[in-house]
Amino acid sequence: MIWKFCKERLSWILFFLFLQLLAVLLAYLDTTLPLRGMLYYVFLSTLFFIVFLIIRGKKELKFYRELEEREEDADITSLPYPDSPFESIVEKSITEPVERLRTEIRSQRTLLEQEKDELLAWIHEVKTPLTTMQLIMDRMSDQELKKQLMREWLRIHFLLDQQLHQKRIPTIENDLFIEKVNLEPLIFREIHTLRSWCMQKGIGFETDLPSEAVLSDGKWLAFIIRQLLTNAVKYSEEGSEIKIISFSQNGRVSVKVTDTGRGIESRDLPRIFDKGFTSTTKHEENAATGMGLYLAEQAASTLHITIDVDSTPDRGSTFTLTFPKENEFLHIQGLR
Repeated sequence: MIWKFCKERLSWILFFLFLQLLAVLLAYLDTTLPLRGMLYYVFLSTLFFIVFLIIRGKKELKFYRELEEREEDADITSLPYPDSPFESIVEKSITEPVERLRTEIRSQRTLLEQEKDELLAWIHEVKTPLTTMQLIMDRMSDQELKKQLMREWLRIHFLLDQQLHQKRIPTIENDLFIEKVNLEPLIFREIHTLRSWCMQKGIGFETDLPSEAVLSDGKWLAFIIRQLLTNAVKYSEEGSEIKIISFSQNGRVSVKVTDTGRGIESRDLPRIFDKGFTSTTKHEENAATGMGLYLAEQAASTLHITIDVDSTPDRGSTFTLTFPKENEFLHIQGLR
């Protein structure tokens, strides 16, 4: 910082030295001026100038040193207090843009919250006619038409559900309620939702759930299971079977969802949880949004659930959910 200060004031220092040399030169050329007296003056003025630089440097460096050492964030309260007009200009040039940016961010955040609330309200409004449509389809006598309509109804239902949870993901921590969740009724409920689609494709389920309870959020866990089951049904061949098992290992409960569908290419595996990623081989599937697994992984991460994938092309995929130990989860969440 001292070197930077001297470099900043280099023109002043050079000008002072020039004046000193000029005074000595004049005394040397003009015999009426005593050379010894002029040298004495130069010595004293140089000494006073050095003392002045030290005092002034300490005062100015204090402000800039604190400015340099502060954390690079938007906390303007950590700015050093200015002691001079130029320091005030520097302080003002930092605080005013930050305040304007904060105002704009608050404004944008308010608009986004309004849009989010309007969208969530719209989704809930749309669910009402969807429920009515389901009741109407239940009374239909044409079973073939009923199955086709139910499949399209399910697609709309899942897309709305996905959009609802996508809007809630950024504030998921405020939406959690951790409790003991029984896996069997939760999984059976999600299977029941897919019943008409599974009947149309002739897909069955084999379940083995000896490990019944986990510590988690029931609503978000159901959403994660729903995404895995939806993908399993979507990519399974007609007449195939999906296996769901649970087990405990090293104090952790795991749930496996296995299908015998088309599987996932090895080059796609590292990217299946990326936002918007669908497939590098099936681009013709315009119905895929690439959001299901992304949202499932985001929710699982918040719940400290790991999702592992094992897949072979044309032979199927296995998604494994591994839950944290109960005491580990409580420690992480600060509940103990």
